[in-house]
Amino acid sequence: MEPSIFRYIWRYSRSSQLVVLALVAASLPFYFLMLDLPRAIVNGPIQGAGFESPDATAVFLGFSLSIPGFLQEMFGTAKWTLFEGFKLVRESYLLALSCGLLTLVAINGIFKLQINTLKGRMGERVLRRLRYQLFDRILRFPSSHVRKVRQAEVASMVKDEVEPLGGFIGDAFVQPAFLGGQAITALVFIMIQNLWLGLVAGAIVLVQAFIIPMLRRRILELGRQRQLAARHLAGRVGEVVEGALEIHAHDTSHYERAEITGRLGHIFRLRFEIYRRKFRVKFLNNILAQITPFIFYSVGGYFAIKGRMDIGQLVAALVAYKELPTPVKELIDWDQQRLDVQIKYESIISQFNPEGMIAPELQDPDLYDDTPLEGMLTAIRVTLADEIGVKLLDGVSFAFDVRSHVAIIGPVNAGQEYLGLVLARLAIPSGGKLSLGGRDMALMPEAITGRRISYAGNDSVLFARSVRENMLYGLMHRPLTEPVIKDENPKHEAMERREIMRSGNSRFDLRADWIDYAAAGAQGPYDIENQISAALDTVMMGEDVYNLGLRGSINADEHSLLTENILQARKVLLEMLQLPEYAALVEPFDPERYNQNATLSENLLFGTAVGGAFATAGLMDNDYFQSVMEQTGLTPVLIRMGHSIAETMIELFSGIAPGHPFFDQFSFIAADELQDYQEILNRAARLDLEFLPLHDRRRLAALTLDYSEARHRLGLMDKALEQRILTARRVFAAGLPDSYRGAIEFYDPAKYNSAATLLDNILFGRVIYGQAEAQSRIGELINGVVEQLNLRWEIFRVGLNFNVGARGRFLTSIQRQKLALAKAILKRPDLLVVSDAISLLDLSSQQQIMHNIKQHCQGRGLIWIGGQPDICKNFDQVLVIEDGKIVEQGKYEDLSRNGGHLPQLLAVG
Repeated sequence: MEPSIFRYIWRYSRSSQLVVLALVAASLPFYFLMLDLPRAIVNGPIQGAGFESPDATAVFLGFSLSIPGFLQEMFGTAKWTLFEGFKLVRESYLLALSCGLLTLVAINGIFKLQINTLKGRMGERVLRRLRYQLFDRILRFPSSHVRKVRQAEVASMVKDEVEPLGGFIGDAFVQPAFLGGQAITALVFIMIQNLWLGLVAGAIVLVQAFIIPMLRRRILELGRQRQLAARHLAGRVGEVVEGALEIHAHDTSHYERAEITGRLGHIFRLRFEIYRRKFRVKFLNNILAQITPFIFYSVGGYFAIKGRMDIGQLVAALVAYKELPTPVKELIDWDQQRLDVQIKYESIISQFNPEGMIAPELQDPDLYDDTPLEGMLTAIRVTLADEIGVKLLDGVSFAFDVRSHVAIIGPVNAGQEYLGLVLARLAIPSGGKLSLGGRDMALMPEAITGRRISYAGNDSVLFARSVRENMLYGLMHRPLTEPVIKDENPKHEAMERREIMRSGNSRFDLRADWIDYAAAGAQGPYDIENQISAALDTVMMGEDVYNLGLRGSINADEHSLLTENILQARKVLLEMLQLPEYAALVEPFDPERYNQNATLSENLLFGTAVGGAFATAGLMDNDYFQSVMEQTGLTPVLIRMGHSIAETMIELFSGIAPGHPFFDQFSFIAADELQDYQEILNRAARLDLEFLPLHDRRRLAALTLDYSEARHRLGLMDKALEQRILTARRVFAAGLPDSYRGAIEFYDPAKYNSAATLLDNILFGRVIYGQAEAQSRIGELINGVVEQLNLRWEIFRVGLNFNVGARGRFLTSIQRQKLALAKAILKRPDLLVVSDAISLLDLSSQQQIMHNIKQHCQGRGLIWIGGQPDICKNFDQVLVIEDGKIVEQGKYEDLSRNGGHLPQLLAVG
């Protein structure tokens, strides 16, 4: 990237800059006329110059050209009149000149509007290019740099730190030309009126132009330090978020608070010093700006009194000077911004220019070659070193057919994980040569390695997308069709395409179909899910996705057929639950009955909350819910009931350590809230419950919302209270305001509940508490109904829509490893590198998945790294690595008999 911000701006906006500069030049004559017109108004119609007689007139808008003396005899005149104009009397002339001044003000305003609009578009376009280039460089970072860079800092630079550059880009060349032109025009105009006043104004301007920027240089240095401190703060906050479990595990939260306090204090001191110096400079600038009017009024007034300067000239000079401080001040601000932006630009690009950047031509999508990988995969003294020169791989040499199945084993931290990165072309050797079919792998484009080679490691990343999108991610290399969705306005479409090209952004359209179905063995979008299912089954994750589907939800309007089938499944399950052997497993929801295995809030609402309006945590603060409780007389009942629960909980849990299983069973009060409720009980002992503060009463009533008589068995529910709650249920549903219509979806035996999960819709009730193995038996019943109605595939498809969260945090660690491996095998690579990718699974599952993958990779290459040493007996070749060196290689049978390193590993394993 260009080292200078000005060179960068000029390189990518030259033509636009020239257009705006031309507009600036065209605006200056009109600006000069606007400054001169007040003098003509004052001297002419106001003071009467040229209107000595009552019937005198003046010419308005007359236009003539002066003819040089040597041509006057030829033309017979000293002036060539092009337009004689209009002869106006004094009053009309005053009005015409005033309207002309207003017109010139409007013209200059239009020039400013056009110039600023073009500047803004140009600035945003170059800023868009800059952000794209920074992101492009992130994608070209070497893997060693990616591991050490702080994600939050990089994101902050791309998102926030380049933002001020956008405002400066449009001003870089235009602003000094525009403001400088205005300032010079005003200064020349003042000199024309009076030379000495012009010289004084110019001297003050020069003092401002030199002293103010000098004083601001220290402010800029402080600003640079503040920028670095803020960047490091962002990086540290990101580390804290990622390492939250470590902080809680070691009780270091107060240390982290103290560390952040120190950083915030440093930023505070820098910012305060910047403010202090900034306002000092502003004070000095204002003083200098007011000296000139003083001189104009005193000296200019003296000249006018003595007759050396007429009133019109003085007024014109004052008007011109009134226009002078603004461009001068803005020029000084521009100079400060220039220095500030240059510092920021240099600071940013220095972070995006690490050594070993991937060459841009290696990411050229047009270099794809659909020829399968063939030949020998050969390493000749391959070395890989980290940033400080420590050798991670040292002189590694081997050769095997790329389509063979190879196992790489060794003790822990022997370097096998780095060898896996090198073989997948995710790390470039710092020495030696790795070739495939005679081609240097370091020079092979990603269009080949990214499609023909696949890698799955123990730290593979999942994006915050659905299971389906994560699976298909490895097939999205470039668009294969035209955009599926286009802008309704063709002009907007064409304009966006032009902006993309002028901003140097990607030429590919995100709205197109990017999925390479053929690579996964699919014919098109209609059967790609079959391939996804097969890949998930290979890694034994199909059942997990099916269960995610059961716990997922769908929109009834968008999946009408599936919702009908779910309702049918509900009906079949309900019939099965009527059988004696299943009758005690589930208590179905019934609009006319209180469900003793559901919570009190579930019985009151009799529906699923959508959003937070009727969420249990804030239900007691909901005005409508409170009005229903008051209307049905349940408020004091719930307060008394909550008081009893609080007394029981305090009595049960006093002295019991936090984390005791009782806290899970009686989940009314958290361990850290016991003291709060003890204080409420103490206040209740002194006062009647009805006189407690509103906050206390609501907290007591809120304890009842999660109460279930079948589960908690505190004897607080009776038939009369159940009937009152059923009455409140009906009142709540009947009077629900229109503003809350979308905040809850009520249970209806004949309707699908879009806010509930598929499992809850099928079950439509609550498992009866206390029945032995009730959950597993109900699970078997539901699975049987699903199989009977052939719903498994549709539910599996719902599971594919499950969002896994950032880095897959909504999945278990084992599920994350399985999904990453399934993604790697879906694209059916010529060479699959599996590096400790299923290390969290039990040995039996590892062996089964390895067997499945070997079957999947028949006729294609497989490199298996890590795991138990005895897994390598089924591979074509074995490499044994220790201390970053290959110490043995060959067939398993040969290595296991020669008494070398492999038998030792087998004995330890």
